[in-house]
Amino acid sequence: MSEISTSYPLSKKERGALATSAEQFVTDRASQAEIDLVEQQLGRYPRGMVSVGARCVCGTPLAVVTRPLIEGKIPFPTTLYLTSPEAVKAMSHLEATGVMNEMNTELADSEALRESYAHAHAMYMGFRHEVAVRLGDSEEHIAGISAGGMPVRVKCLHALSAQSLVMGRGVNPLGDEALDAARDEFDPTVCRCALRLGK
Repeated sequence: MSEISTSYPLSKKERGALATSAEQFVTDRASQAEIDLVEQQLGRYPRGMVSVGARCVCGTPLAVVTRPLIEGKIPFPTTLYLTSPEAVKAMSHLEATGVMNEMNTELADSEALRESYAHAHAMYMGFRHEVAVRLGDSEEHIAGISAGGMPVRVKCLHALSAQSLVMGRGVNPLGDEALDAARDEFDPTVCRCALRLGK
């Protein structure tokens, strides 16, 4: 998690798109079957789960949207949370290869990448703000904080890939890069799910 200004340098169009997306996720709440499956995926109850943010082609949750304030008292900045065991394992394997060091070097060397990564950070916080407004959750204890090390470093590929899965490609360049690197082990367009809805 990283702290910067709480202002979001986003366009009116981007803010509108985030508001629409947040409204959809908050309205389309997770079913009990989805919550039960995510509990199996994580090995614990998914506290604060609002909805399924991204799905495998088979319909199984890959990542979830979590409320910013769990149980009305616990600040939780990681709004987009990776749950698929296959995706989690793939990101852990990537991290073990030292790829985050390479990404941090890329960030240090490329101004364009730094700008894109900072924009991903702003999009993350902007989306969380829209979710918080709709749920009546306070953000005061997580203001300026996103996830995965954004906007200045890479420290968690699980968080970055979750953003790419939920918000789509082109938002977080390093989340996209992680998903590309993991394609032989995890690909949202190829079902490798051991756990599935309705089974």
